[in-house]
Order: sequence, then structure tokens, then C-alpha cells
Amino acid sequence: MEDQSLVAVGAEQQSLHVSNSDSAIVVANQAISSYSLAIGQEFPDVETCRRTLKDIAIALHFDLRIVKSDRSRFIAKCSKEGCPWRIHVAKCPGVPTFSIRTLQGDHTCEGFHNIHHQQASVGWVARSVEARIRDNPQYKPKEILQVIQEEHGVVVSYMQAWRGKERTMAALHGTFEEGYRLLPAYCDQIRKTNPGSIASVFASGQDNCFQRLFISFRACIYGFINGCRPLLEIDRVHLKGKYLGALLCAAAVDADDSLFPLAVAVVDMETDDNWMWFMSELRKLLGVNTENMPRLTILSERQKGMVEAVETHFPNACHGFCLRYISENFRDTFKNCKLVNIFWNAVYSLTAVEFEAKISEMVEISQDVMQWFQHFPPQLWAVAYFEGVRYGHFNIGITEILYQWALDCHELPILQMMEHIRDQITSWSHQRREMAMRWTNILVPSAEKRILEAISDARCYQVLRANEVEFEIVSTERTNIVDIRNRICSCRRWQLYGVPCAHAAAALISCSHNAHLFAEVCFTVASYREAYSQLINPIPDKGLWMESGEGTLTDGGGAKADITIHPPKIRRPPGRPKRKSLRVENFKRPKRVVQCGRCHLLGHSQKKCTMPSLQNKWLFSVDGMHIEEGGSSHPIWTEF
Repeated sequence: MEDQSLVAVGAEQQSLHVSNSDSAIVVANQAISSYSLAIGQEFPDVETCRRTLKDIAIALHFDLRIVKSDRSRFIAKCSKEGCPWRIHVAKCPGVPTFSIRTLQGDHTCEGFHNIHHQQASVGWVARSVEARIRDNPQYKPKEILQVIQEEHGVVVSYMQAWRGKERTMAALHGTFEEGYRLLPAYCDQIRKTNPGSIASVFASGQDNCFQRLFISFRACIYGFINGCRPLLEIDRVHLKGKYLGALLCAAAVDADDSLFPLAVAVVDMETDDNWMWFMSELRKLLGVNTENMPRLTILSERQKGMVEAVETHFPNACHGFCLRYISENFRDTFKNCKLVNIFWNAVYSLTAVEFEAKISEMVEISQDVMQWFQHFPPQLWAVAYFEGVRYGHFNIGITEILYQWALDCHELPILQMMEHIRDQITSWSHQRREMAMRWTNILVPSAEKRILEAISDARCYQVLRANEVEFEIVSTERTNIVDIRNRICSCRRWQLYGVPCAHAAAALISCSHNAHLFAEVCFTVASYREAYSQLINPIPDKGLWMESGEGTLTDGGGAKADITIHPPKIRRPPGRPKRKSLRVENFKRPKRVVQCGRCHLLGHSQKKCTMPSLQNKWLFSVDGMHIEEGGSSHPIWTEF
């Protein structure tokens, strides 16, 4: 070998055939042409040198044996006996770089004929999939195994893939422990960049273990008070990350029926005390504004702790059930399709008379319905009896969003999870703000559609005017009374949905009024624009945050920036977590009742009918002849 010569290391595409007890595995490697080493080649540090040689050894399928590795030199050779390949890298004097001093010979060995390469360590796996995990944090270890084998022809264990992903996630997003430690500084940054926002973190115990986190941006507070309906959805989802907990959320509904997140909280576990704390923070958030707002309506699944918290902090609010929760409970209790369809008709009955008629139909099918109503009073969910105004919004939509947030952030520390939620809320606000600027009508599109349908239906009604504000609307079905001053119709649809019904539209058109002007102000384009008029300002990178600040742990438990918060003591148990599938139904249209074509009963089809068919019965003839069971026997013939 000549010392001045350039030694190039390359290899064409190789195929490695490995046999096991079941079948042969064929591994194909891509052509390698970019790996080259030369005397005098420099590396920024010894670690970069190690990584480069490890990548070359894996790519060219030879095993690397390290002879010497310290702060000043790195010596390695091929592990095959008799192979002359050897490299010597030493530190350059006066600078931190390393350079190749000697590079001896080419490989004379046949290479490494084993799919389990010793150089394929956890660190190498982490570097190999870093770009993929950066783009998709949900990248699974099983997918890492497949990619490593396809691209490098190397098989690693599942544990190596899992640990490689954990190491990459920690490098990209920080560790779970670091996420909790930075929460006080993160809350400080929210309050500094978004004045008027509420951001507080609470710790418990002498160890300052994480207990609670509450965040609500000023833009969301302003938008709810000035542009949304007086309606709140409250729900939670359990987190399945390294440290368990629960994600709580309170969301409003904007003018166009889209969800408007108001406040988000993370707690160490779902308890009655944490629900009481969450509702108290909501009460502080709204403050004196609740006195000027219409009566608040709250929808939830009405867990015990949540009910007590709402009654304590929002005693005047109407707290109702989510219809999804009610319907699933009713369906799982009775398991009768006909009963479920009548139940839905009862839910949407506008008057008490219609509701009671549907109840009578259900009682005829099952007497147990009345006992179920004792556990779930109709005053908490039925349209005819519920005192609050839901504006046609009967089930909780925030549940799907919470489950999606928990799924997207399953592998992320708490700090990155909150940043993901903030980014999504900011993106929604920007998109809806841009969309609202293109609208030219008085009402938002969803309300505009309902008002046009009401105007179209109003043409078939006869209008009799009683006085300046009261009208009698006559149709073939019934007669309704409309009061346009108080915005009341005897059918109750105007009061319940906030948009003039067909009867009200007929009365308004008869006296040359614009029906669009008689919808609730929360359905106007102006309210929609006001809801998204405020901006959520960005938060600087955590590298720019001040690591230490002034202050200590406050009396209320809110932690300042100089308090080190440790993770909660409750960790995820070993094993694969159970996945809960969320059933999302169409709540406006009841399911079709299946009727059997054999026994004519409801609830099953002919294929699943347990009644025996006619072919399995005894059939008798007029002359005493018979066909035996199954129809396989021959009839008895007689001579005349």
C-alpha cells in the first residue's frame, strides 16, 4: 500500500440469503457508492468518527473490532482473522478535530454473513430513523424493524427498535421528566406573550410532584364571552403516556356550529377534587362576565364529581346530559331496536304532550323504561323538558377532539402536548378568521341554510294577524301562535334553536320583516368574526426561556419558574394499553328497524331467525300422505 494513495471503499448492490427453519429470507441492499475513506480525512470529533465507521461497516457488511479508543486516538480493524483492513485516527494538535493517519489495505474477507450485525446498536437505530420520527411521532417499533431490514439488510430486536425510538424522541422533544420541569417557565412565557391569559401549574407533596396544569388563552376567553353561544361542553380523556393522567377540556360552540376550545387542563388523575378545582378555575376565568352573560348551559356525561363541581361554582347553570352518553346507555340497557327508535323520537319531541305519548309507547314494550327514567330524569336531556337552551347542539363534540389529541400526543412529553394543542387552536382560529372575511350574508352559513328552509316551508301556511306582534299560523296539521316581539312560537322550535321556525318565518314575511334579523345574535357573521378577532401569539423556543426566576411556591400551589416540578408518581403499567373505540353515531336520524321476513318480528333478519323454516316442519297431504321432516321422504302413492 502506498501512503499517499486514496483508498476508496465501495460496494455494489448485494443480496444476502439467510435460511432458517421455515423459509429463506432474501435481503437486498441498495448500491453503496458514497462511502469513502482517505488518509488525512478529518472528523469534527471522535464520536463522529465512530459513527461514520459504524455506518460503513453496516453498509458494507463487515464486522468492526475496536482496538483502541480514547480522547486522542481511535484504532479499529476488521474482525475477520487474516483480513488486513485497519484504520488509525488521531487527534490533531491544537484543534478538536480528528484525522485519519493510516489506512491499511482493502478487505480480503468475504464479509459478514449474518443479519444480526453487532454494530447495529440502539444509538445507530436512533440515528437511522430520526428523520422519520421527526415527521411522524407515532412511528411504531414494528415499522422501524421493517425499514431497518429493507434499507440496511440488518435485523434488530423489537427492544432495540423501541429503545431507539425512545432515544430519538428524547433528542427531538426532550424527556418526559424535562417536560414537567419546564412547566413553570412555560406558564410564565404564556402570560408574557399573551397578556390576560391564565396559565398555572400546581405541585403537591414535599417532592413537588406534578398535580395540575390549567391553561386558557386570552383570545379564547374574549371570543367565548363576545362571540359564542352561552353553551359549554365539558369532558375528559385519560392519558396513556409514560406518566398517566387525565386531559380535561371546556369548549364552547361558535356561530357556525364549530367547537371553540376555552380552557385545557392536565391533572395527575381524575378525582372529585380535581373536577372541583377545574370548575373553580373556569369560574375565575369568566369572573364578573358571567353576570352579564345569558344563563349558561353545560353539557357533559354528568359524572358524580363533575355534577357537584358545577352545582358549587355554577349554581344557576343548566347542566344537561350529552345525548351520545344517554343513547348508548339506553341502547346497552334494553337492546331493542324498536324501543331505541321510539326513544329518539321522544328525545326530539318539542312539547310535553308529544313526549308523554312516546313514553306510553315505550312502556307498552317494556315496563323497565320507567325505572330507567328514574336514574336519568328527562329534565336533564329531553328537548321538551330541559330548561337550558342548547341551540340544537345536543351531544358533546369535544370528545372526538380530546381522543385525537391524546392519540397524537401519546409519545410526547406534557410540554410538547400542550404546544401541539396550542398550535392546533391557533391554526383553527387563523383558518376560520380568513373564512369569515369572505362571508357577505347576515348569518353564518349553517344558520343561513336553516332560515332559507324555514322560508321555503312557510309558503304553505295561512297567516292570520291578531295584532301588531301576534299571529295565528294555520296549516293542515295544526295551528300555531307566533309572537314576533318576544320571539316565541307555540311549537317551541324558535326558542329552542334560536332561529325563526317556518311558522315565525311566515308571520315575519306577512308583515314585510326580514326573517334573518330575528335570529339570535350569536348566529350572525359579526359574532363569528368577533369570536376569532383576537390572536394567539407564538411562544419562543424553550432555549430562550430563563432557566431560573424569582419567587417560590405560592400558597395556592402555583409554581414559579425556580421550582423544580417532578413527574407524578403514577406511571404507566407494563404491557400494551387497551384501546377504546369511540362510537360516533348519526343523532339526527334513527336507525332503520330490521323486520324478519319469516316470523315478522322486529330486531333481526331472516338469516338470523331462530324459528324453523317450512322445510323443517311436518307437512300433511289431504289424502293422508305426508312428507317427513326435512322434506326428504317420498310420499305414499295409492292406486285408484
